[in-house]
Amino acid sequence: MSAIRRLGEIDQATNRGFEGEIREFIRRDANARRGTPGAPNPGVDSAGDLINRVAGASIAEVDRLIAELQGVRDMLHHEGERVRHELSGYAGLAQSAMHSMKVLSDTLAQFKTGTYPARTEAAE
Repeated sequence: MSAIRRLGEIDQATNRGFEGEIREFIRRDANARRGTPGAPNPGVDSAGDLINRVAGASIAEVDRLIAELQGVRDMLHHEGERVRHELSGYAGLAQSAMHSMKVLSDTLAQFKTGTYPARTEAAE
């Protein structure tokens, strides 16, 4: 959510700067049109520079966001693997507990029916 908020703030700041540069470009272009006909138009070069600067900032921000998202994707992948490993450990532990309970249950059932061999004094 923070990245989205920062992107919105950057977008607003870029738009304000971009609008100001467009106004300046239009003023220069209007002044250049009033000048000598057939003379080189510096407004065209500055427009290209302006577009490159604005596009460059946007492209850099998109690249940074892509790198950040790839980092998050990698972290989620590693966490998913860790959770799968933990779950398999817990499943094995649960299976062992169930087996132990079955053995205890069978042993207690034998005591209840009296089929379990009686202990002798020598065995103690």
